[in-house]
Amino acid sequence: MGEIKSERNFIRDTLEVLRATGEISNDAFLDAGTIQGGLSLLLNLLSHGISEKEASGQLTSLKARAEVLNETYPDLDRKVENMRK
Repeated sequence: MGEIKSERNFIRDTLEVLRATGEISNDAFLDAGTIQGGLSLLLNLLSHGISEKEASGQLTSLKARAEVLNETYPDLDRKVENMRK
């Protein structure tokens, strides 16, 4: 769960920086926030002992959302990944 929490925090912090610096629009920020929210939901469900099947379903849903984001905001993934240290 630590890796998921770290990724959620990275996405949250990175999106805030990208929006504050004008690298992404407010719409992109809000839409991408659904990934952060999905990771938070997954963490909550895992802490309550959901099954591996349920966790896998949540991850599949997040991947689908990420694909839609990538189609809507083609440069978003690159901008986020460029912020990794």
